[in-house]
Amino acid sequence: MRTLLVSAVAALALSACAQTGGMFQGETPPLTPLSRYALRVEPGLDRIALAVHETGLSAAQTDALVALAHRWKRGGAGHLFVQSPSGDDQVSAAMAWAVHDALVRYGVPASSLTVEAYGAPDARAPVLVGFETVQAVIPNCAAERGTLNGRVSNGPSPGLGCSVNANLAAQIDDPRDIVRPRGMTPSDSGRAAVVFASYRAGEPTSSTQEELVAGRISRAVE
Repeated sequence: MRTLLVSAVAALALSACAQTGGMFQGETPPLTPLSRYALRVEPGLDRIALAVHETGLSAAQTDALVALAHRWKRGGAGHLFVQSPSGDDQVSAAMAWAVHDALVRYGVPASSLTVEAYGAPDARAPVLVGFETVQAVIPNCAAERGTLNGRVSNGPSPGLGCSVNANLAAQIDDPRDIVRPRGMTPSDSGRAAVVFASYRAGEPTSSTQEELVAGRISRAVE
């Protein structure tokens, strides 16, 4: 009986080791439980394809170029590429330069624009316009193995922190904020100087609007 009891305890211990050791099987255990799903970025491409028209840019294509130029300026990216299908088609070449001129009108400096050819199966293939960017990496939490049931370890579950960082990655407006802090605008020292001057003179430091609101609240309480 004693031998059987010792064997059962040993088997249970081995089972626990197998469960805890296999949690990150084939992977290096994370330094902290939440560092496994740290926010990351990967290279991306923001690009649109414009069909070639004999009459030039359509209204829908113009709107698409305006939106692309806005995204390029907001993201602070490098060069913006206009790619025309290779070949001797004059209409495609004219379309590419029409796109170039339109982007300049929408605020993109000509020095930041590059017009080039790309290998296409058809000389009337679409004109491609875009720029390299970065995008946030959104982990697929549904594919994470492991459950919260039947664990004898006191360690974190394999998916701890996945859904939180997946939601953050999906909501961040500019993924570049993940890798570098955004610049801050200068503080408004003029208003602070007025408040300090009033404080030193023993005068009220609140604005007229604040005093009116405080008065209405006071009357409401009474």
